[in-house]
Amino acid sequence: MSDIDTRAPAVTVDPDRAESAPMRIAIVTDAWNPQVNGVVRTLTQTKGELEAMGHTVLMVTPLAFRTLPCPTYPEIRLSVLPGRGVKRMLEAFRPEAVHIATEGPLGWSARGYCLAQGIGFTTAYHTRFPEYVWHRFGMPLALTYGMLRRFHGPATRVMVPTPTVKRDLEARGFRRVVLWSRGVDTAVFQPGDRALLADTRPIFLYVGRVAVEKNVEAFLALDLPGTKWVVGEGPQLAELKAKYPEVRYAGVMSQAELARYYDSADVFVFPSRTDTFGLVLLEAMACGLPVAAYPVTGPVDVVGGSPGAALDDDLRAACLKALTLSRTAARDHAAGYSWAACTKQFAGYLRPVHS
Repeated sequence: MSDIDTRAPAVTVDPDRAESAPMRIAIVTDAWNPQVNGVVRTLTQTKGELEAMGHTVLMVTPLAFRTLPCPTYPEIRLSVLPGRGVKRMLEAFRPEAVHIATEGPLGWSARGYCLAQGIGFTTAYHTRFPEYVWHRFGMPLALTYGMLRRFHGPATRVMVPTPTVKRDLEARGFRRVVLWSRGVDTAVFQPGDRALLADTRPIFLYVGRVAVEKNVEAFLALDLPGTKWVVGEGPQLAELKAKYPEVRYAGVMSQAELARYYDSADVFVFPSRTDTFGLVLLEAMACGLPVAAYPVTGPVDVVGGSPGAALDDDLRAACLKALTLSRTAARDHAAGYSWAACTKQFAGYLRPVHS
């Protein structure tokens, strides 16, 4: 295996695969609006960029099916027996390339249809699902990773967001794993008015799903000066509100509203140890907000080595170090990530359905 610099912020595109003729591309995903998370954000941006490149995109999402709430995550809707509906949508669209983004009911249905029809497809590994399941239900990692190997095994490419995730999956027996990075909209997320949050400074901010696998309590339990803010919702929110009433809480926001919170804060705290990338890291830094995080997958790949981020196994030490970092350096680091370049990577990995 080649030695990959996990800290490199620039998105590289193979020039032989950077451009492709316009195609009809079907993207199948169990994660879609109104969910607010990194997977939905990534796919929304990718769809827009693909269309700007001249491609026609069909999104096969839970919005087209009868759904039930996911256990412990009611905001996530799972499609009920979607096989026939997925088949009808794909046959009517006649895609020239199929990408299966998630391992849920729609993903399994699309996988089954493609295999039955001899259609090639790509997949993506967005989240450390086995670790999430282990945190919630104690299911052995080997069992869940075995299921995922089966799901992704027939794919012509398995797209992952960082070199660390690539190496981890390859060590677990995954094949044809390739890098598909992420971007940030630096026109939306940019330095602005810092007066929104009129709290005692310094202001430490967390943005994301409020759930056990995000390790939010590791941040809230820290002895830090100033004020802590949590922006987001999730199954652990009520518990944390009761346990840490001194913390400020805000709900889910639009990108423009979220940018104002990043602008107003002094440090962005990312306590997760399980994220594969962490789009919020780039959003915060694009607004000039220094980052404090653990030196684990996600932060190491995305912001490791940046003068706008502090990584430390002692999260409190990272938070205090981040207070001294340059907001300009944070912004400059985020500017190296482009959604256009990421989407060229994505398109370059697609394969004709009957190749």
